[in-house]
Amino acid sequence: MDENTLHQWFIDCFGAVQGEMAWRQLESLPDQIREQLMSQSPEDLPDPAQIRGMMQAFAGGGLNSFGEMQQTIAEGPINVKLAKSIALQQANDADGGRIVTAEEGNAMRRAMSEVNLWLDTTTGFDPAPSHAEALTRAAWVEGTIEQWAQFAAPVAASMNDALGAVISERLGDAFDGEITGMFAGPVPIPIPEGMKDPRQLMKLFANTSYAMQLGQAAGAMSKEVRGSYDQGIELLKNPAGGLIMQNVDEYAGELEIDASEVTAFIALREQAYARLYATVPWLMPRFAALIGKYARGITIDLDAMEEQLRGASSLDPDSLSGAVNLSNVGLTTTDEQKETMHSIETLLALVEGWVDCVVWRSGMAHLPHLEQLREMMRRERAVGGPAELTFENLLGLQLRPKRTREAAQLWERITADQGVEARDAMWGHPDLLPSLPDETDRTEAAEPKGGRIDWDAELSRLLDDDANGGDGTNDPDDDARSN
Repeated sequence: MDENTLHQWFIDCFGAVQGEMAWRQLESLPDQIREQLMSQSPEDLPDPAQIRGMMQAFAGGGLNSFGEMQQTIAEGPINVKLAKSIALQQANDADGGRIVTAEEGNAMRRAMSEVNLWLDTTTGFDPAPSHAEALTRAAWVEGTIEQWAQFAAPVAASMNDALGAVISERLGDAFDGEITGMFAGPVPIPIPEGMKDPRQLMKLFANTSYAMQLGQAAGAMSKEVRGSYDQGIELLKNPAGGLIMQNVDEYAGELEIDASEVTAFIALREQAYARLYATVPWLMPRFAALIGKYARGITIDLDAMEEQLRGASSLDPDSLSGAVNLSNVGLTTTDEQKETMHSIETLLALVEGWVDCVVWRSGMAHLPHLEQLREMMRRERAVGGPAELTFENLLGLQLRPKRTREAAQLWERITADQGVEARDAMWGHPDLLPSLPDETDRTEAAEPKGGRIDWDAELSRLLDDDANGGDGTNDPDDDARSN
């Protein structure tokens, strides 16, 4: 490309003054580097808008000065400020940067009020304190990113140590012993003298790279989630949760179901989760402990990481992204890891199964498309969206239950045999929770004790009881109908 093209690109990226300064810095580079840059095609240059956005993210992520960089390293293995800055940029893009309208806020509050009345008849758990929020995508990011970073911190620390070890001990001079810039682009950004120590520099690279990946995943997920409890765990500081109204409206449009019914269904799920977590104080700490135990047990395959780094075009966060992706470099095959993962999946299945049971009993008389909505939700949770899969590559584990349907059937049988009060009392202590049937006993366990259930009769009785303010019974699941 010619000099005028590159000169204009600098101005488009950094503005007239700083762009001119960057151009002058280019002129002072060695001839070899300058010729290499000029030999590129103009189409290979990054979009100036992306460069401006990234510079803004770095400015908000504590990377403006040597002092800020040192502080960022000292604060932990993840640059949470940078992750949040990048996530907010994605959440606030052209499609997502809208506010919650007064109409949407009123619709959510009406739905929350209504579904709480439904839940009063199907569970003894009280409503969560406070009031649910009508969220924007950005508000969801603001409210959840620190919790995600906390879950990911043990993995990130292992990644940082491994990355530093591979580069300093294995690769040696593979990069010609020369690092000219922190964030690769057509023009290197000089590294401060105090950061040229390889160990410090690698910590900064790893910290920044992981934060960028986490931020991008959180920004993408903000466009997929509809309620704060969509992952089955408590993420917001507000125990009453909230709905991302833009995503709820878009979801209703995709399903071609009335938006008020979809809002009520998602609000019903949200409040069922909120009541459970607000009433069971040990539940979220147990999840956090299990997730932390699993993450701390992850080991990094240094050979795989070295291979990823050798394939990197430069030492910048984007090129290092493969080296912080656990699907590429993570090893989690120990018996302890498998046991911990099984505990997480079982507890998550019991939580989601209980919610599914309560949602059916609460909503079946009010929501015409309840079965369709429940089945769609189950399938989504089983498969996981693109952003959710990205999170799994960063956290190293799936926050998706594998046996929700069986857990829901289990809670339904307990409700039918022992009643609502006895069912909910099982959440009083972890040791009181029912056990899911063993994998080999699934077929037998799906058959309720005492013979088959006449689902049509049970459904009719539930409708009669609901009209009289009584309790309902079992879920007419497709699987159960086939028994």
